[in-house]
Amino acid sequence: MKARVEKLYKFADPKPDAVVFANSVDPHLDGGFFWVFDVPSGLFEGSIAIAHPDGQLDLFTSVLEAETARAAARRDPHVNVHEFRTAADLEEGTKRILGSARTIGLHHQEITHAGYERLTKVLPSAQWVDVSGAVRRARVTKDAVEIERLAKAAAIGSQVALEIPSLLREGLIERDLATEMNHRMMQHGAEGPSFATIVGFGPNSAEPHYFAGGRALRSGDSMVCDFGAYSERYASDITRSFHFGRRDEELKAVHEKVEEAQRAALATIRDGVPAKEVHLAAQRVIDASPWKGRFTHGLGHSIGLRVHDGWGMNERSEDQLEEGMVITVEPGIYLPGHGGVRIEDDVLVTKQGYRFLTTAPRSYVEVPA
Repeated sequence: MKARVEKLYKFADPKPDAVVFANSVDPHLDGGFFWVFDVPSGLFEGSIAIAHPDGQLDLFTSVLEAETARAAARRDPHVNVHEFRTAADLEEGTKRILGSARTIGLHHQEITHAGYERLTKVLPSAQWVDVSGAVRRARVTKDAVEIERLAKAAAIGSQVALEIPSLLREGLIERDLATEMNHRMMQHGAEGPSFATIVGFGPNSAEPHYFAGGRALRSGDSMVCDFGAYSERYASDITRSFHFGRRDEELKAVHEKVEEAQRAALATIRDGVPAKEVHLAAQRVIDASPWKGRFTHGLGHSIGLRVHDGWGMNERSEDQLEEGMVITVEPGIYLPGHGGVRIEDDVLVTKQGYRFLTTAPRSYVEVPA
């Protein structure tokens, strides 16, 4: 944990006297809190982590998760756990640790307005600065522990992707397939889905962020299944597209073109490449096809403690790929009223290229009705 705190301060400019990560109630929990304080379970609602320039971390937690916090802290002598029982206890402890700090960093990207008001009331003389940019910059490249957890989450998603064709049958409802996919992810070791599972049959597969609804599967339908797992708080995000029953020659060709676009994008990935060039490699393939203009979103995003964890990859991206980043690569073609195809993988950026974390086959699959 000390190394992560030091990494945060490396990117902070100017450098504050301390950085505070303040949780509210679920779902308003700060990913930065769980990044600097690596704890495997627990909500830690209302908890506060105070990171210091020397790598020390003060953690204020309620009695609900005090034992979990202490167990995690035993792995790192630079973490001090303080238990509070009332709001007054938390305020007093915060004053004791931060009373002499003149400049305090806050993660504006994720703190709630109510949380900000509480802190400024407790420490009215402090100057508060936004360190969201430094947090984003520090988290976007992953350490070995994070990569291992992301790979585990990706393996869970990959296994479920392999099982989807065996679940398909005439009349299957979208939300029922999504429910079964979530169940299987947890059977394979996930703590839960990393986002609301997307299952779109037929025309619904042409909506990139469609929620699994009540449409029944019919022969001739294309389908998009976009889902992911949490493993030790880290997320995966995988999309596979299938075809059910009677062949649709256009959608088969669309699937093959999306595969080609993904291969073109992957071929550009390596340390130092501008992120927008990866997107443009895929876009050029699709724009040279009969489906120009039907790739309607960015190629991908960074992934970590959140599914969308840091930045997105599109033609306007100003970021540059770096060794240790984990990103999604997800080109798609969508034909409104007809169907769509998206193929998405999680990949680790390496010095000379990339490594797949998701491993399920990407090629066209036609499931008999």
